[in-house]
Amino acid sequence: MFKVIRDLLKYDGRFRVACVFLGAVAVMMLLSFVSAEDPNKTFVTALDLPPSLEHIFGTSSRGQDIFWWMTFAVRNSILIAAVAAIVSRIIAIFVGLTAGYRGGGIDKGLMAFNDSFVVIPLLPILILLSFLLRDQMNLLFLGIILGLFGWPWDARLIRSQVLSLKERSFSRTAIYSGVSPFWITRHQHLPFVMPIVFATTINNMLWAIGMEVTLSILGLTDLGTPTLGTALFWANQHGALVAGVWWWIAAPVLVAIVLFLGLHLLFSSLNEYTDPRTRLRLIGG
Repeated sequence: MFKVIRDLLKYDGRFRVACVFLGAVAVMMLLSFVSAEDPNKTFVTALDLPPSLEHIFGTSSRGQDIFWWMTFAVRNSILIAAVAAIVSRIIAIFVGLTAGYRGGGIDKGLMAFNDSFVVIPLLPILILLSFLLRDQMNLLFLGIILGLFGWPWDARLIRSQVLSLKERSFSRTAIYSGVSPFWITRHQHLPFVMPIVFATTINNMLWAIGMEVTLSILGLTDLGTPTLGTALFWANQHGALVAGVWWWIAAPVLVAIVLFLGLHLLFSSLNEYTDPRTRLRLIGG
């Protein structure tokens, strides 16, 4: 692991930029644990103050310091994304490994189930579920729901890798030795697909954050909990742009851009590093 990080820091500028961006986001998350501000309290500061040394992101029309509120928001958004990524990785690994190794009717059945999730109109279904389950829509529950819909593309990618691994000599040797299919998929195939899992995890987190922002702007999540989406919701509800309080919208947009760019650059960097051909080109042989 340390060798991988060393090589990426030395040879890949995208990874270095990603570390800077994600490091800034990590600092904001840590500051939320030492914040003197309570994100649930309103009208504790002067209203609509522009950014300054005292209030880095300014204050809102709700009387809250936007910077300290954003430290909680980015932490909660990443928590939702992490829960969604974990749930979707578990499903994708199970479906991909099982379908790829078993083949036959099991493969066809699992892929039919997988493809049904690919073709369904995802956003309308999430909007409907969020509306019906609005009273229970806390951070954990929202992350689980997103995770239940965020796995099919990655499961198909894992399956294609396992189809190739199944034909290799070490897999055939294990089969002829009488080893159980579960042991083969766990000990021989899973390590080969883990780089794919790690790379797609970052991509899945980007998707989950984007869906959370979309649902929150529509008012279909727990609006009392700070997230990137609820920050934009409350700014829109108070007519921040019309009132000239542009920093109320600029703050979550800026943090979201930094977070998205950091995760995207990290995904691109790791995706190339996990491919032996592009890795050799990257580090010069």
